[in-house]
Order: sequence, then structure tokens, then C-alpha cells
Amino acid sequence: MIHRLVLRNLAHRPIRTGLTILALAVEVMMIVMMTGVSEGLLQETLRRTRGVGADILVRPEITGATISGADISDKLPGMLMERYPQISQVMGSTVFTPGNLQTITGVDWEELSVMSGGIAIFEGRTFQDSFEAVIDEVYAEQEEIGVGETIMLMGHEFEVSGIVETGKMSRVFIPLKTMAELQGWQGRYSQVYVKLHDPALALDLIEELRALLPDHHVVSVEAFLANTATNVRHLSSQFVNVIIAIAVVIGFIVVMLAMYTAILERTKEIGILKAIGASKAYVCSVVLRETVAVSAVGIVLGYGLSVLGQRMVAVKYPLIPVLLIPGWMVWAAALTIVGAIGGAMYPALKAARADPCEILTYE
Repeated sequence: MIHRLVLRNLAHRPIRTGLTILALAVEVMMIVMMTGVSEGLLQETLRRTRGVGADILVRPEITGATISGADISDKLPGMLMERYPQISQVMGSTVFTPGNLQTITGVDWEELSVMSGGIAIFEGRTFQDSFEAVIDEVYAEQEEIGVGETIMLMGHEFEVSGIVETGKMSRVFIPLKTMAELQGWQGRYSQVYVKLHDPALALDLIEELRALLPDHHVVSVEAFLANTATNVRHLSSQFVNVIIAIAVVIGFIVVMLAMYTAILERTKEIGILKAIGASKAYVCSVVLRETVAVSAVGIVLGYGLSVLGQRMVAVKYPLIPVLLIPGWMVWAAALTIVGAIGGAMYPALKAARADPCEILTYE
């Protein structure tokens, strides 16, 4: 009986019910998409760093996950190779961050290919001239750039010589020498990657390198990735939490207005229910069940919109990966239901406290 009453009440004003469902669906989508973008960008950065194939990373003594400068002597790789037989390869690179969440990396392509275990080239070839660049497939798709076309990097035109697989250090590569000349970084690297014959020896070597290089930050690649993930999640959580709070408040207000309006329109029905013996708890439960039913449909629709949004972003903005995280999908559902019930509490209590004599006399 009560379920039929709830469904009929919701169907009585289909437009209002539909808009409420849509508002709750957008709330769910905002939470899922924002957390998905944050985690997607982080995981993509970690994947590219891990794709280099190194065991140890040497960086300047800086804070933060990003770097855009060069403060390490280019003599360091040779010195490390000569001093430590357990090292199989040392590679230096330079990094410039233009401020669009991407990096431009100066590398020796042969060294990078060897350390990473090989990089698949889908079109063209590696760079051979000073102002040639290699880009990955995702960057090429986003910018709609093909082999032989030119791109502007650091105020200079570069011809795209090749398109390679994604997941190896960076999205845009230029010759190491060219980066040094453009930025005035001759004789210096931004960071140095170290690969060992036996990765199990990394921790012991790190202690030795820290003693040898007290002015540098020496860390295992896995420890660096774990620390980066922690720092980035901490920083991004503040922004994400603000978005989540806004979404929950919007859902709260929408549900409260919708249910309050519904109560005003159904004053006579509520009076009749109470006149024939309906308790305060019964009237309140009818309102709250309507809210839960609307929330459930809104959550399902929100999940659908999230999947659609993920696919649209993948097509329109391939550089922005979106991960739909199951844990956050559950949290989005929980926050939506809690916010919706909170918004419905005042209208529900107002309906429960109504005096049937007063209502029916007025009506």
C-alpha cells in the first residue's frame, strides 16, 4: 500500500520529479568525474615515470612532484657508471613544464629506448635534427597533429618527426642538446635515472649515493612514485572536497524545495491520512521513501552520465584521463542519499506535525 502511494505521488508531478532526479544525477556525476580526473591524471603521471624503466632517481633538492629546471652536472652519469659496477645504465634528461599539465622533455633517444626496454614508433622516426620533436599518440590525437607538421614549443617551431606509444616518461620529446641551448642549461640535467643489473640492490646503493651526493635528492623510483601519489592526492583533495561539498549542497536544496512544494500541494491528502489514523511516523516515512526512491533513480542515472562523460572526455580531450573509481562511486551514492534525506527532513516533519482538523476545515 505505502509503496503504491509513494509511486503515485512521484508520478503526480512528472516534470518536478524528473528535474529532481536529474539534479541528483548531476550531483553524482560531479563527484565521480572530479575524483576520476584527479586520480586519472595522477595515475598517468606515475605510469609514464615507471615506464622509463629506472630503479633509482636523482633529483635536485626540491619539493613537489614537478620539476622545470636543470641543476645536476652532466658529469654525474659518467662518474656513477665508473664508480659503481652494479649500475647497468645512467641517463640524464631535462624537463620544461609549460604550465598546461604536460611536460617537454629533452632526452638522448637511444639511451631512453634502451633503459625503457624499447619504445614503439607508430609513425615516422625519431628526431635527427635539432628542431624536430617526437610526440606520443595521445598528444597527437588531442592536438590533431601528424608527422611532418609543426608545433610551437618554448617559443620555437618544431617539426614532428615521429609518433610513439604513450606511457614512456613524457608526451613530448626534443633533443637533449636543443633543450639545453634554448634554456641555457648547457652541462646540466634536470634529473638522472639509474638502472641496476639487480634491482634488489637499489636500497643499499641509495644509501651510498645519498652520502656521496648530499645536495641531491636520491630515492628509489617506487618510493618516489608512492610519495608523489600521497602529495598529489593531499593537494588535490582540497579542491575535490570543495566540489563535493557544492554538489551535496545543491542536492540538499533541490530535494528540500521539491519535497516542500509537494507537501504544500498535498495538504488535503495529508490531512485525510492523519484523520483516518495515520501516525506521524507513517506520514514522515512516506515523504522519506519518496526521497529515497528519487535518489536511487538519480544515482543510477548519475552513474550512466559519468560513463558517458568519461567517453566524451576521452574523445574530446585525450590528454585528460578519467578513472571511474568504484570506491568513490559508492561514496557518491552515499553522499547523495544522505544529502537528499537531509533536505527532505524539514518537509517530512512539517507534514507529520500537521493538524488534520485545521487542514480539513481550511480545505
